[in-house]
Amino acid sequence: MHNAQSSLSALLHALIERLCRRYKLAFSLAVCLCLGFPAYADHAIVSPNIALSKVFPTNTSSATVTRTINASSQVINSHTTVIKSIDNKNLITDASIAESTPSSDLNKKSTPSSDLNKISNEPSLYALLDAEFSVNRDDAERALIIYKQQSFKQDATAVFERALSLSLRNDRVEESLQFAKAWQDENPDHVPAWFYVAHLALRAHDYELAGETLNRILSYDPRADLSEILIGIYPNSDDDKRELLAALQPIASEQNASLSVLKAGLLYQFNEPEIAIVHINRAVERQPDYVPFITLKADILRKIETPKAVIEYLSQARLRNADSKNLYLYEIRYLLDLKQNEQAWQLLLDAHQRFADDAEITLLAALVSLDIEKYTSADQLLNTLAKNPAYLDQSYYYLGISAERQQNFEQAKYYLNAVMQEDLVLEARRKVVALDLLNNNVDAAIATLEKLRKDFSVFAPDSFVLQADILWQQNEPAEALRLLTKAARKYPDNEMLLFARAQLLDDKEDYIVKRTLLNHLQALDPSNPAYQLSYAQLLLANERGSEQGLALATAIIQIRYDDPRYDNELHLQALNVLASNALANEKYQQVIDYLQTPYDVLPTLRSGTLLLRAYQGLGNNEKVDALLADLQQRFSFGQHNINDRIQLY
Repeated sequence: MHNAQSSLSALLHALIERLCRRYKLAFSLAVCLCLGFPAYADHAIVSPNIALSKVFPTNTSSATVTRTINASSQVINSHTTVIKSIDNKNLITDASIAESTPSSDLNKKSTPSSDLNKISNEPSLYALLDAEFSVNRDDAERALIIYKQQSFKQDATAVFERALSLSLRNDRVEESLQFAKAWQDENPDHVPAWFYVAHLALRAHDYELAGETLNRILSYDPRADLSEILIGIYPNSDDDKRELLAALQPIASEQNASLSVLKAGLLYQFNEPEIAIVHINRAVERQPDYVPFITLKADILRKIETPKAVIEYLSQARLRNADSKNLYLYEIRYLLDLKQNEQAWQLLLDAHQRFADDAEITLLAALVSLDIEKYTSADQLLNTLAKNPAYLDQSYYYLGISAERQQNFEQAKYYLNAVMQEDLVLEARRKVVALDLLNNNVDAAIATLEKLRKDFSVFAPDSFVLQADILWQQNEPAEALRLLTKAARKYPDNEMLLFARAQLLDDKEDYIVKRTLLNHLQALDPSNPAYQLSYAQLLLANERGSEQGLALATAIIQIRYDDPRYDNELHLQALNVLASNALANEKYQQVIDYLQTPYDVLPTLRSGTLLLRAYQGLGNNEKVDALLADLQQRFSFGQHNINDRIQLY
């Protein structure tokens, strides 16, 4: 809204024009010399010769230079007191300018436009220069005081805009709004100020003032472009959204697309699609091919129409806007949401043909090809994408995934080892390690991890944890613990290493050390549910009735799914901890209450074995037989499978 650079350039241009019109050329030159030294005005005045090379061409005669310097010096000397008072932070008024002018100048005949004695209500040029010097000295507070004061004078629109620009950078939005509103009250016919006030009122959540100002704007011009006003003002909280909607409702927006869309978006979020569709239809009628309006209408239609009707609307809009990639992507993602992957894939291939050089379309087409097991198509698209250096690592990563799914494990390792992009390399090496372990090649897996921490030191802690996990799987827990202890000395503040080490410690034999580690971790991150759960498990393992342990584990299972802290795996682990404690206390029905539903939805070996013991405790042989058969089928339970890490039966 406020282009500071252009506003400043325009303001200084206006200043120089007025200087050239009102004063002698010599004084204009003096001001230019001052502007060449923005740090301090008095330095520019005392040493004007420093800037001569910037002002005079090299072929200028010395006599001309001397005459100009003498003329400049005379004017500069006559105003030394004034300029110095500026630098001493005393605002210069037109009256003080008149008082500081020598009496010899007062006797000269002058026109109204050049008379320095005439007190004008226009902005003071000296004050504005002082303000700019203050800006250059990073004294924004002083600059704002001057600019705000000068902006209330006559013909000061440019000064107001400069003052508002500085205010937006340095003041709270409420203070900027107060200033803009005061200036607009003094200049009620200045239409751009209405837009400033409306925007700032929306940003400051003063929706009553915003509604009044928007209503005034639309009364003046029902089709006014409000897009700039509405940028970045969308409220976050539901209360603010409701207040904004209440302020907008009385405003007639039939002819204004921007306001109609804002109303539609708010109504859509408050689950009132039937009313929202009325407003979005008005906007689309005004701008039928504007993609954001089309996609918002599609969002609303998804709540009140069948998927077939929504797809038909999107297809028609896409055909009218054949060059809109966003409409293609919106329809493709909607088809994917509907699990219509084949249709989405076909549309992606069409989009790829139309936007052949678009890497985003190519990558998405390749990923959907992988999902629907069209590996030939996926490999072809990914090899095409690999020609783009910016997408080389992503191409290699997904080529590795494609080869893995086709059981071409050596080829998969080749591609995954070639990935060097930092946000992909760790996951790529994890997969290489998994493929090595699948072939029981432990040495190769460990070598991959050692190379990872050599090439990418940032992932050294991750590699140590992965290596310790491999050692633990190979029944070498002591070696795993030694590795993590050594790594922790090298990275003493790394929480990942400390937590991995704590998890390898025995709850009873290493109680003191483990408790110390977990207390330290909770001090580092008090709200981490994983640390809390591990601490709860430690307490319950040593004291079955530990109230603190039960409270911690219970708090974790009560975290709602829409909470950012919610983790499905952690939730199940907490249920297992509580169920294990209930089983130790022979509360068999409580175990079933904790775990039966989670096991039905997402069966795990740990949950299954706890349930089996609970049904055995209740003597329910029918459930025992059925659950035992299920465990044997799912996990090779009771057959000494190498993956059965926890054998409770």
